[in-house]
Amino acid sequence: MFFSEKTLINGRPSSKVSFSDRGFQYGDGLFETIAVYKGKIPFYDFHLNRLKISCHRLKLSIPDLKSLDEEIKELCSEVSQGVLKIILTRGISEQRGYRIPHNEKPTRVLSIYPWPNYPIDFFKYGITLRICATTLGHNPMLSGIKHLNRLEQILARSEWNDPQIPEGVMLDSRGQVISGTMSNIFIFISDYLQTPDLNNCGVAGVMREFILQKASTLGIKTIVKPINLDDLKQAEEMFVCNSLIGLWPVRYLEEISSYPVSTKTRNIQNFIQMWIESYE
Repeated sequence: MFFSEKTLINGRPSSKVSFSDRGFQYGDGLFETIAVYKGKIPFYDFHLNRLKISCHRLKLSIPDLKSLDEEIKELCSEVSQGVLKIILTRGISEQRGYRIPHNEKPTRVLSIYPWPNYPIDFFKYGITLRICATTLGHNPMLSGIKHLNRLEQILARSEWNDPQIPEGVMLDSRGQVISGTMSNIFIFISDYLQTPDLNNCGVAGVMREFILQKASTLGIKTIVKPINLDDLKQAEEMFVCNSLIGLWPVRYLEEISSYPVSTKTRNIQNFIQMWIESYE
């Protein structure tokens, strides 16, 4: 696999960002973590759409898209399989404090990372999930987007070290199921594919959006609704997803429930792979 360690900061090769940058000072920014296959980005339109929504929510200037495309091509054109990370911050401010500066000059960072070495068994045979004690607080203004403040997920992921449990279920402060620490959750109940409502908290992942848009192609009906732990226990099938792992079937929820890896989940998993392999 070809891998370039190159990082572009505002379009120029560099590895340094000022400690005065508001992204470092306040987490004032957003990021996208993007899968690269054979120099291409199969889900780029989904990432770009979320990036624009996130910029609008944070009152952050959308980067020049022509420059962004050129930088992505420069970094990704020879990458057979890797991870592109885009970070946008509000940049360096001459003033202290939370107030947004009038002369905002955003910082744009693009970096390439190696592909994560997840066991193939997670993809083939499914995973075990645990339930996290750390909960997600409600903030509708920030729900859905990948802003730079990810402390809740960091604390949740620190709760266990078992390599055979790659993901945990995160609840909100009211006990509703929201997501995994790094993924979105889907369950099948009575032929409906259901995923948690993220109006109050959680990240609306790119793969989640892709599945919701494309499920009808497979004849699958979808519902976005509040989901609780009892729903997980009653589910016929369950899986987690994100833009890097694609789809991992869930076999066990701690010692509470077990699930088969059946045709419906496999069909979605195969559809994702076909999309990736056929993308031009």
